[in-house]
Amino acid sequence: MKIGIVGLGLMGGSMALALKHRSFISSIIGCDHNEEHQMIALQRGLVESFMSFEELKAHCDVIFLAVPVNGVIEFLQKSTDLAGSDKTLIDLGSTKALIVDAIPAIIRKNVVAAHPMTGTEQFGPSAALEGLYAEKVVVLCDLEHSGDTQRDTALRIFQAIGMQIRTMGAAQHDRHAAFISHMPHVISYALANTVLAQEEKENILTLAAGGFRSMSRLAKSSPAMWEDIFRQNRENVLEAVELFEVELQALKSALKNKDYAELRREMKGANKLYDIFK
Repeated sequence: MKIGIVGLGLMGGSMALALKHRSFISSIIGCDHNEEHQMIALQRGLVESFMSFEELKAHCDVIFLAVPVNGVIEFLQKSTDLAGSDKTLIDLGSTKALIVDAIPAIIRKNVVAAHPMTGTEQFGPSAALEGLYAEKVVVLCDLEHSGDTQRDTALRIFQAIGMQIRTMGAAQHDRHAAFISHMPHVISYALANTVLAQEEKENILTLAAGGFRSMSRLAKSSPAMWEDIFRQNRENVLEAVELFEVELQALKSALKNKDYAELRREMKGANKLYDIFK
């Protein structure tokens, strides 16, 4: 199987590392307009060479689209020449509904809409990790609209790299992702800006402990990438943030009114989350 990967950042580069030693993969070719990314990806051995997207379509059996959502849509709309073929396009976008709705009908069976629920605050090919996908969940959306060959190919690849497969509708995915993934990034950015506006750099370095570092870690994430995600999933993210504000206000009110029994009840309720993770 010949693999093409468009976008050799964290997700695309890590996919290359996950696939390069699989016995059923014969070659991995990259496509990335960023020349520095190309150089780093070649130095790290993420891919064998680089081609244009048009060349990838002719050369590869499977192409991963590991670029922001707008880029995914652009590449899909340039892929109508794959109609009638067994080629597989797998997008790794963080929101799904806009992508699924934008797939040209003539190539709908060629596309598998996937969201691996993994990542780090790092970005670019230097951040690529070989084990990024292992034992993580990948959500495959509207899988019934993909062709049999494309569905089987995607399942084989994700299973081979050790992912746990879940399926759901694209709209359902986007709402869940807003609460589980997107809202925490909003909160982390806001937390970082709040502290930066109040504290001197020396105080932050001296006093910041594990709690602050853990909660602010996501604020290191790429603003360009997350601006795109927030734009594409705006309504769901707004709903999640507004519901978070309700819960934050409940804690604030209990503290303001010195109602420590209520404050404790709120915190004990939050403890239940980790019963789920056991």
